[in-house]
Amino acid sequence: MILTLAIFLAIAFTNVVVGVYLERKVSAFIQDRLGPMEVGHWGLLQLIADLLKLIQKEDITPASADRSLFKFAPIMLFMVVFAGFAVFPLSSGLSGSGTQTGVFLLLAVVSLDILAILMAGWASNNKYSLLGAMRSVAQIISYEVPLGLSILCVILITQTLDLQEISFQQGIFWDEKNYLFGIKALGVEVGDIGGFLTWNIFRNPFLMIVFVIYFISALAESNRAPFDLPEAESELIAGFQTEYSGFRWAVIMLSEYAMMLLVSMLGVILFLGGWNTPLPNIGPVALANWTSGEVGHWSANLWGAFWLLSKSYILIFIQMWVRWTLPRLRVDQLMHLSWKVLTPFCLVLLLISGIWRLLMI
Repeated sequence: MILTLAIFLAIAFTNVVVGVYLERKVSAFIQDRLGPMEVGHWGLLQLIADLLKLIQKEDITPASADRSLFKFAPIMLFMVVFAGFAVFPLSSGLSGSGTQTGVFLLLAVVSLDILAILMAGWASNNKYSLLGAMRSVAQIISYEVPLGLSILCVILITQTLDLQEISFQQGIFWDEKNYLFGIKALGVEVGDIGGFLTWNIFRNPFLMIVFVIYFISALAESNRAPFDLPEAESELIAGFQTEYSGFRWAVIMLSEYAMMLLVSMLGVILFLGGWNTPLPNIGPVALANWTSGEVGHWSANLWGAFWLLSKSYILIFIQMWVRWTLPRLRVDQLMHLSWKVLTPFCLVLLLISGIWRLLMI
């Protein structure tokens, strides 16, 4: 467990370096700009230069701010987001905390980021910060409903809250039979074939729609465009983090990119096979076996970590793609999408998932 947590901590910190650089390059490519290119080869050292600059900046605390809450809020946000990584299985042999209620614990811990954001906005004693914090709290609470319902759909199909067991069910290492689309009547057993055919989005076709709802809700949970109203630079300057500078501002940005990785990894585990390979066994060409290793062997840990992170970064790339393509929603549009579109859809899909599970047993 300690080794897994250390690995995830290193991945989360590295993710900020990789994520910020990719964000600049991806946005530059999408909008036909150059992006960073002066500091280091291809601008690779630009982020290092920015970090050194932020560390050297003065840590300013507004005179009328609540000093203790103002200083603690970024740390709490950092702690809450990074605590969520403790329950993730990195591979078949590295399962993190290994708790049997991993999904429940993850949702409970990550929900505490609301307190940190509200604390940052209130303690700043700035009307823009407070308004940004209130927007953020309203947005996160609203989109936690369809997010939780979409996760519940997966739990109904898998019948477990253990993220490691959910991962095992989506690959060649699962002991029970896996049928194509979860339909026994078809008689097509894909457990030995493995690959993408055993992912949850193919075990129940309706989970593909659920995954789309999950991804939209995850964007809102991460305050990513087009759901970045809590920041809204054009009207709120920078939202709840307006008064922060230097290293404390860097910690908030670190937490934001860590949240992007967290929701992407959770989506991969729940819907896209987790650490299992996407390559199926095709006759004598046993691609799934070759790219999975053996359970308990170091090769399985390497392959598992590689596939989990690869899928996660594909989702992060899509998040960046969406950010630099779609315009920001209005507040009324954002709430309408959550309460009148995504939530009713999720309730219907939750009912379908329950019926599907009963009929396919």
